[in-house]
Amino acid sequence: MNKRLEYIKAHIGKDKFEGPSQLGNWLHGRIVKAEEGSLTVSYQVRKEMTNPVGMLHGGTICAMLDEVIGITTYTLDITHFYPSVNLNVDYLSTAREGDEVLVTTELIRKGRNVIHMEGKVHNAEGKLLAKATSNLIKSTIEI
Repeated sequence: MNKRLEYIKAHIGKDKFEGPSQLGNWLHGRIVKAEEGSLTVSYQVRKEMTNPVGMLHGGTICAMLDEVIGITTYTLDITHFYPSVNLNVDYLSTAREGDEVLVTTELIRKGRNVIHMEGKVHNAEGKLLAKATSNLIKSTIEI
């Protein structure tokens, strides 16, 4: 049994997922769906997440993607911490304060030392706002 995945599944639908990442806690995500190697997290766009013209800031989108990709690695029941080597984001559309956005991730390949993931950000209506790929590498830090 994958206890880490079960822990994350126990938070599905709860108001807020509190994890070890302070940035992740600030983002205030709500887990919608969790499977081994795949996760969906909902975020409400707050004023402090926007740029000067009121659009969801690209850095916030990047942080959401990085955070959910990181949590997704945790669902794999790995023994070590996997930090990001890269995160390539394509910004395709935007959201505004008050909008809900959904971040979904999918494991593409789990190697011995490198994990490759994809992530997407959609609005509540299903419009694709951003997409990303990321490689994460096994560190010496045990979790």
